[in-house]
Amino acid sequence: MAMDEKKSYNPVRPKQSPASRKPHAVESKYWKTFSTKVIEQQISAVSCTSFCPEPPHDFAVTSSTRVTIYDGKTCKVKKTISRFSDVAYSGVFRPDGKLVVAGGEMGIIQVFDMNSRLVLRQLKGHSRAVHWVQYHPSDKLHVLSGSDDSTVRWWDVPTQTEVLKLEGHTDYVRCGSANSSSADIWATGSYDHTVNLWDLRTSNAVLKLQHEKPLEDVLFFPAGGLIATAGGNVVNIWDILGGGRLLHSLSSHQKTVTCLCITPPMKAHPAENVDAERLLTGSLDGHIRVFDISDFKVVHASKYDAPILSMDLSRAMSTMVVGASDGKLFIRQKKKAAISEEDDRKDPHSVIYEPPKLETVLRPSNYRYFLRGRNEKARDGDFYVSQQQRVKLSEYDRYLRKFQYKDALQSSLKTADPTIILAVMEELIRRQGLISAVTNLDSSSLELLLQFLRR
Repeated sequence: MAMDEKKSYNPVRPKQSPASRKPHAVESKYWKTFSTKVIEQQISAVSCTSFCPEPPHDFAVTSSTRVTIYDGKTCKVKKTISRFSDVAYSGVFRPDGKLVVAGGEMGIIQVFDMNSRLVLRQLKGHSRAVHWVQYHPSDKLHVLSGSDDSTVRWWDVPTQTEVLKLEGHTDYVRCGSANSSSADIWATGSYDHTVNLWDLRTSNAVLKLQHEKPLEDVLFFPAGGLIATAGGNVVNIWDILGGGRLLHSLSSHQKTVTCLCITPPMKAHPAENVDAERLLTGSLDGHIRVFDISDFKVVHASKYDAPILSMDLSRAMSTMVVGASDGKLFIRQKKKAAISEEDDRKDPHSVIYEPPKLETVLRPSNYRYFLRGRNEKARDGDFYVSQQQRVKLSEYDRYLRKFQYKDALQSSLKTADPTIILAVMEELIRRQGLISAVTNLDSSSLELLLQFLRR
């Protein structure tokens, strides 16, 4: 009878606070696979970083009076373009990766050949510094530029002629973005706190967005229906197809947000097999934050030891480049990965080829053969048989099992552990025995009870 009573008794569990949840643990684990491979020191602040769309995804780094080209696989310097008489800005690749275009403090846009590093074209027309210039992903013959003279200009590169002069801003034009779904739709951001949406077929601004702070970066989403604008410590998300309606305002940074980047669809949650895009924001507070664009909540954050001015991700999602205001260039690569990782591992001639691992076959002559399944985890649908374990009862549990409520309360008070005292009191309340336990307490137990209640 005593054995049956002991088996049926459930010990009192100490009162515990809810464990902190980490809903984005898988997401953080993914981004932590990007380890810092190289920290390069540039001459001055790294104002622009840009990956080549074509393999092997080399990247251009603009700093001071030069644009440095790094190898996408080895992350070593491949070429240096230094044909600038003053500070260079916005060194980016043509969509096929054969040319590099860059602006500069002198207001001249220069187009360079990647192989010879020679200046092929010079686009002259801006009267002040050109901080932003870009090719459209589907157009190799034209570039759009924004200047401190508050104008936006559309250039025909082969003939070195200005096709359009777009006027609508009243202050420096420092950023812009191409709509990947249409070669005629562009967005530019200015220090006049506005973002202009241009249709090159009409030469007019078809939409104006009020960000209310100087614009540092703008970015179209891949589908072309949404656009992100960064200015001050705020990132706004706008619905272009809905007439420029503000959808979200993100204020996760403490200082000015300087750069935006969006990832291609990726499987960030392998357990759920969910394809998702992520919006990355870099700021002068030294943080890069990753947002899930389905609900625009922060799913990961990383800290750098310097204010961030620029960043970019390779198309293969294997390399991340971050430029800082103190001239540091952080090159981060995924661990045990390189560009086109899946294809390279299947290619025996690849430098990162990994031969398939052979499974070890256990035989009865091996002792481990008889231990198979010992540490196997239960799966969905399995019937789990728990092992009978002997329960060691605490002193207050032994009193509760015998219905000695006063002694149980005294025993819990002697532990001075609030979690145990609260658990025992709740058990006494459930049994309607708390009043009888408190009645006629001796002076020492009463003193312990009063000390607990005073906390």
